Amino acid sequence: MAEKQPINTQKLVTLISLGILVGVELTVMTWAAGWALGGIFELPPLFRRIFEAAGFIAGVAGLYYFMRSAIKAEPIRE
Repeated sequence: MAEKQPINTQKLVTLISLGILVGVELTVMTWAAGWALGGIFELPPLFRRIFEAAGFIAGVAGLYYFMRSAIKAEPIRE
């Protein structure tokens, strides 16, 4: 069985920091877009919340794919 290489902590901290920064920006931006669309179309509060939730879910999905590609570009194990 092959030995696993040690984790490069500097790369790990970089990826965690990147995930926090991009995650907050992306999820809040997509949530705010859902809020704005609900307001522009003057939707009832329930539908505004649905737009906000859909925006938030889209942001989380975008963060998942972003982090997946970031880990491929900069692997934690050398």
